[in-house]
Parts: sequence; C-alpha cells; structure tokens
Amino acid sequence: MQINYTEKIREKIENKDLKYIILTFGCQLNENDSEKISGMVEEMGFSKTEEFEKADLIIFNTCCVRENAEERLFGKLGEIKKMKEEKNVLVAIGGCMMQEKSMLEKIKKSYKYVDIVFGTHTMQCLPEDMYKAIIENEKVKNIIDIDGEIIEGLPIKRNDKTKASVTIMYGCNNFCTYCIVPYVRGRERSRNPEDILNEIRELAKNGYKEITLLGQNVNSYGNDNFKYCNSKVTSEINTFAKLLRAVNEIDGIEKIKFISPHPKDFKDDVIEAIRDSEKVSKLVHLPLQAGNTKVLKEMNRKYSKEEYLDLVKKMREKIPGVSFSTDIIVGFPGETDEEFEDTLDVVNKVKFDQIFMFIYSSREGTVAADRDDQIPEKIKHVRFDKLKDLYEKIVEEKNEEYVGTVQDILIEGFSKNNKKMLTGRTDFNKVVVFEPQNNEKQGDFVKIKITENHKWFLYGKIIKE
Repeated sequence: MQINYTEKIREKIENKDLKYIILTFGCQLNENDSEKISGMVEEMGFSKTEEFEKADLIIFNTCCVRENAEERLFGKLGEIKKMKEEKNVLVAIGGCMMQEKSMLEKIKKSYKYVDIVFGTHTMQCLPEDMYKAIIENEKVKNIIDIDGEIIEGLPIKRNDKTKASVTIMYGCNNFCTYCIVPYVRGRERSRNPEDILNEIRELAKNGYKEITLLGQNVNSYGNDNFKYCNSKVTSEINTFAKLLRAVNEIDGIEKIKFISPHPKDFKDDVIEAIRDSEKVSKLVHLPLQAGNTKVLKEMNRKYSKEEYLDLVKKMREKIPGVSFSTDIIVGFPGETDEEFEDTLDVVNKVKFDQIFMFIYSSREGTVAADRDDQIPEKIKHVRFDKLKDLYEKIVEEKNEEYVGTVQDILIEGFSKNNKKMLTGRTDFNKVVVFEPQNNEKQGDFVKIKITENHKWFLYGKIIKE
C-alpha cells in the first residue's frame, strides 16, 4: 500500500529536483529512525541537503526525554515560518514528542503551518501522509496507540559507510519515575532474530565493519516471547546472550557494541557472552543514574548501590579488561547533598571511562514531575560541576594508562580539526588521532601505538603488524 503512495509521489515530483533536510533530536534510536525516514523520502524522489534554505521538505524527528529538545524544536519552527510563507516548504514532525497529547495539541494550535505530524509507531505511513499533504493538500495528524506490531522492510539510508546501528527491540517496561519513554514508545517489543541477523549479514556484505545493537533495554530482549512480530519466529535465539553470540559469528563484522542495558537484567549468560565473543566491545554501558540506594528506589531502578557495585565486581572478575560507561542524573527530586555524595563515591570506585551527565529535567506525565521537593537549579548546577570535575580527573588518569599500549582502530575518516590526520576509536570508545602512512582510508583497521594523552583524545602512531 505504502509502495503505491511512494510511486505516486515520485511521478508527481519527477524532474523537479526537490530536496529534503532532516533534523534529529535525541538518542541513537532516533538516529536510526531518521535513517529509515531518509530511506523512505529518497525513494519518493527527494535528495538530501544540509541547508534549510535549499529544502523543499523539512522533517523534524523529535525526542521528549529532555526539555531542551522541546526548546530546540520550537526555536527551529519559528525560524522556518518565513520559509513556509515564501516558499511553501513542506513541514513534517515525527518522533517521541509527537506521542505526547499536550505536544500534539500545541503544534495544532500554535504551529498551524505544520503539514504532517506522525508518531513513533506510524513512521511507516509517511508515504501516505506525504501523498495527502502534497496531492490533496490535507493536514495529517497520524498518531496511534503505542503498542503496535513491529514493521519490517522499511528502506534505510545509512549516514555512515563502515558503522551501522541495528534496532533489536522497541519500547520499555521499566517505568523509571523520571522517564517518559514507556509512555511514548510503548511496551517492550522484540524483533524477530532472523530479521536482525539478516539485516546485519546484509550490512557485512556491503562493507560495514562495526554494528551497534539498539534498544531501550537490550538485555531484556526476547522476554516478550516475540508476540509483536508480524512473522513467525522459528529461531532458537530467544535471549540477548544468544543474539550476541550469533552476531559474533557473522563474517565481515569486526566490532559489536550495544546500548542500553539495564543493571537489573544483567544476568550471567550476558556477562559470559561478552567474555566469550571476541568481537563484542569490552566497554559496557551500565547506566547508574544515581549512587544512593534511597534515590534509586525513588527512581524505580530496582537495584541498590551495593547491588550495582557487586555487578561491576562480578563483571571485572569474569571479563578480562572490561571497562564501563554510564549515565548519571544530577538533581533528582528530594536528593540531598549527602545522597549525591554516594553518586560521587560510586564514580570514584568504578572509574568510568565515559559518563553521560544530565541535569534532571522534569517531564510532564512522569511520577517524579509531580513531586513537590524539586531541587533548585542552582544546587543542580553546583552538583553537576562537582561530578564533572571528578570525571575529568578520572579521564586524565585513565588516559595515561593507555599511553604505550597498542590499540586496534577502525578508521572513521579524517579529523574534523585537522584534515591531514585520521581518526578512530579504541574498544573503550576513546578518540584516537594519528597520521596516515600508506594510503589508509575509512573502513580500514590499523594498529595504533598510543603515544600522548590530550585529555579528550589520544594521539598515536600506526605500527606494522
């Protein structure tokens, strides 16, 4: 059905050289969705541009996890209003934010020039939405309930030629009290393992070397018994551990990463799969959010400070050379200075290679948003700075440990700051900058000896094997 709409639009705009731009907010799941949106739009006959002024179609793929994403969206909508008036550019908004009723009503009331609004579960209907907007001049508000079946086979336009993300599941069942995701992305829905493996095999065939497996909670993959799949599951791969091992066997794929797991679901079989699978990164993203047991309970995280540290200890005992990255929220409602010190204590003990730090942002519709003990912004920022200072000190110490080591690096391309230098990342996601020696190019693997620590990146030299 959608193919017919795609063909009709392509016939309508043939030889018009129409261009589109897509602005993506949020996580890697959103980035992956945007690649699918790009694939659909290019099949309709549009070509991509990076300049708003040249676009005939502007698409926003939104995120509702942080308040600043809303501010960015409304700022951009204000900027393009004149373009809409002068050029009659087509404007579409999709993503998580459009699953919120309050946001949808605000768009309809205050931004009437928006042509298409679609949710996370109606993305596949974009060709029909576009047809109605272009051919029938109809405003489209295509939002449905959040627990629809999984749609396979959407076209995809990858942003990279060597690294690719592959979504293995959608939604979340955890209902952390600060998080809006379960309300806008629905319950956990696992993709058919055969569809996942076929997608990765095709990527390998096309020269991709690094795969990142995506999901809101990847290590609960398979817990839903695949009841949302639109095809029968015949594979025996029914857990995340089994999936990791299967991806590790695919020829051509050299690096495997995954985000995001949940500490409460990190069972021994996953730990052993990471240990045994030579291609799986030994940098494990293990979201902490807070280091105090009382705060963790109020966040509905379902583990204590001690249980988190015990998990880290177990993984260090079972996985040689394992390292950790994490997410931390500063200023959760009711958090005292003493409770925040517990977070700093965990950071000191684990020595994370990477910390993604966030100042708590109240999201309408979550339990935490209704609490009357919100932390003043000034205190949040003081705590954020303390965490940042500690993290930077740890980064300096850990980077010094890499000096003198030899790292296998997948070349990502030329450095943005120096076009004469190549860049890539270590298995622990540290950026490495180095000089080319023998026409090395993007997609090549090279061995790099780390020679210098520059805090936010490492400098190295190519060595002969």
